[in-house]
Amino acid sequence: MKNISELRQDIVSGDWVVIATGRGRRPDDFAKQTKPSKPTGIDTCPFEGLADNALYVSLKNSEIHSISKKSYSLLRRDWFLQIIPNKYPAFGKGLCSVVRKNGPYFEEDGVGFHDVVVTRDHNRSIALMKTEEVAMLIRAYRDRYLQLKDSDCVEYVSIFHNHGPEAGASIAHPHSQVVAIPVVPPTIRRSVDGSEKFYKKNKKCVHCVMVDFERKERERIVYENELFIAFAPYASRTAFEIRIFPKKHSALFETIHNSAVKDFADALRVSLLKLYKGLGNPSYNFFIHTSPAFDSRTFDHYHWHVEIFPKTGIWAGFELGTGIDISTVAPEKAAAFLRKIK
Repeated sequence: MKNISELRQDIVSGDWVVIATGRGRRPDDFAKQTKPSKPTGIDTCPFEGLADNALYVSLKNSEIHSISKKSYSLLRRDWFLQIIPNKYPAFGKGLCSVVRKNGPYFEEDGVGFHDVVVTRDHNRSIALMKTEEVAMLIRAYRDRYLQLKDSDCVEYVSIFHNHGPEAGASIAHPHSQVVAIPVVPPTIRRSVDGSEKFYKKNKKCVHCVMVDFERKERERIVYENELFIAFAPYASRTAFEIRIFPKKHSALFETIHNSAVKDFADALRVSLLKLYKGLGNPSYNFFIHTSPAFDSRTFDHYHWHVEIFPKTGIWAGFELGTGIDISTVAPEKAAAFLRKIK
C-alpha cells in the first residue's frame, strides 16, 4: 500500500485532484457506510399521478405526446413519463435581461426555464428500470432540450438527476431536471475552453484521445457496448466517479440519433446498477455536459458526455479552501470493483 498520495491533473480543465489511497479505504468499505436511499411517502408524493399542468407525456409504448383535454384520460391511465414545470423554479419565463452594474458588481434577471422529468414508478430508480424505459427517458431529455435551446435568452441547457437525500433529492420519487439558463456555467466554460486549447495545439479532440487511451489501457473501464464507453476518470474527483462517452465524436447531445439512444441507455443503466449493487444504493448526481446552446458550430472540438458522482465523500476545509478534491479509492481499483458486479 502506498503511504503517499498522488496528485493527478484533469487534462481538460487543468484541475488537480488527490488520490489518497494511503488512507486505507477499500472499495467494499463504501457499501458498509452508505445509507441506502429508499423512496418513501407515496401517499404525500407530489409526483403521483399525471399532473394537470404536464407539458408532455410519454406513454409506455410510444413517444412524447402533447396534452389535450381529449387525450388526458388515456394519458392518465397509461403514462410512463411526464415533463412538468418546476413548482419552485430557479429560473422563470420573462423578457431577456441585460447585464446591469451594481456598484463594482454585475447582475441580470434569472430568465429561463426549469422543468422536472418524472417517471411513474415511485420505488424504481433508473438503475432498476429496463433499458427500453431508460431510452424513453433519454429521448425525453433530448426532445425537451431541442425545444428549449433556441428559446430567446437561452445560452445553456442543463440536464441532471439527483438520487437520494445526500445528493439533494428533496423528493424521493425518481425525477430529473432540465434547466435552461441565460449564461454559460463556469464549469462548462472551463471544459469547453480546455478542449479548444487542446484541439488548437494537437488538432485532436481531447475527449477522443481520452476514450482511445482508456480503450487501449482497459484498467479504468467500467462498462462498454458498441457505441458507448463508461470508465472511471484518471483524475477522479471522488471515489467511484464514472463518465460515459459516445465512442464516436459528437459535440452535441441533442443530435443523438434514435439508433444510438438504446446503447446510451444501456451504458447509463448498467453504470447506475453497478453502483446500486456495489455501494448499496448510494446517493448520487449525474449530469450531461454538452456544448452551449448557441452557435453550435463553434464547439466542434467538444465531446458531450455524462458524469456520475456517487456521494462517497464530503467537501471539507481542504477541498473548499483549495478547490482540490480528494478521492480515497484509486479509479483503477474502483473500476475493477465495479466491473465484477453483474
